[in-house]
Amino acid sequence: MKFRTFALLLISILTWGMVRAQEPLNVVVTYSILGDIVQNVAGDAVNLTVLVGADSDSHTYEPSPQDAITLSEADLIIENGLEFETWLDDLVAASQSGAPRVAVSEGIEPLELSGEHDGEEHENEATAEATHEGEEHGEYDPHIWHSANNGIIMVENVRVALVAADPANEATYNANAEAYTAQLTELNDYIAEQIATIPQEQRVIFTSHDTFGYFGAEYGFVVDSALESFSTETGDPSAADIAALITEIQELGINAIFAENVVNPDLMQQIADNAGVILAPTLYTDALGAEGSAGATYPGMLRYNVDTIVSALTQ
Repeated sequence: MKFRTFALLLISILTWGMVRAQEPLNVVVTYSILGDIVQNVAGDAVNLTVLVGADSDSHTYEPSPQDAITLSEADLIIENGLEFETWLDDLVAASQSGAPRVAVSEGIEPLELSGEHDGEEHENEATAEATHEGEEHGEYDPHIWHSANNGIIMVENVRVALVAADPANEATYNANAEAYTAQLTELNDYIAEQIATIPQEQRVIFTSHDTFGYFGAEYGFVVDSALESFSTETGDPSAADIAALITEIQELGINAIFAENVVNPDLMQQIADNAGVILAPTLYTDALGAEGSAGATYPGMLRYNVDTIVSALTQ
């Protein structure tokens, strides 16, 4: 009888262990764009939590106590790196999480950040400060995802991390990553074809946030972020500041300026109206759009952005 009881107990322990082993990984991802990449590689093999959701700004994100609990239960943390998530170190420390952290920027040659545009220092004092209140990027530009080729490297880093953490599902991760990489490769060709329709002298992106550096380097654009000091999060600019900016826009002879989905576009519209240029439809920059929008997925975001840029600059 005692042997039977022990045998049943042993079977129960082994069965529980097998069930636990089959439970999906708890993967925590820092922001929505990266979350979409991880979801496409992981499929249904993981429990995925994204901390900063659609249309939300990672620069001004304030972690909640629930986020610390979520991290404490994580098996794997996947982040952008390059000091994009300036709040993450403190959050991980508060959570006492022992989960490995993987930066998808590994292997991507980073671009240096500077307080310059068009080779000249910003004259507006506010521009020398952070683009967004609370934004404190490091030495390098973290906005790597605006290049589809960089996206492919991000996919590979995600695949490697998932396989290392969950080798039992290696075949699934490999197959999903291969299919997603093929999709991004085809999309990169599409982006290049669309950009070829813009005359070189018109390839200027005038925006309120220095987020398109990798896009410009990859696809041959000048990216002017003189508008960054006019973000609604940096306070109201003076009339003299606005007048100087309008003059600069007119002297550059550009067709359009661009707002982004994580910034209130009202001031941008005012500047566009006074400068006599188009305020292009809002671009998706640091976050995906809401479900059902053109920017609800990472490939959808890239396609929408290039279509919007091409349409605005060729009018």
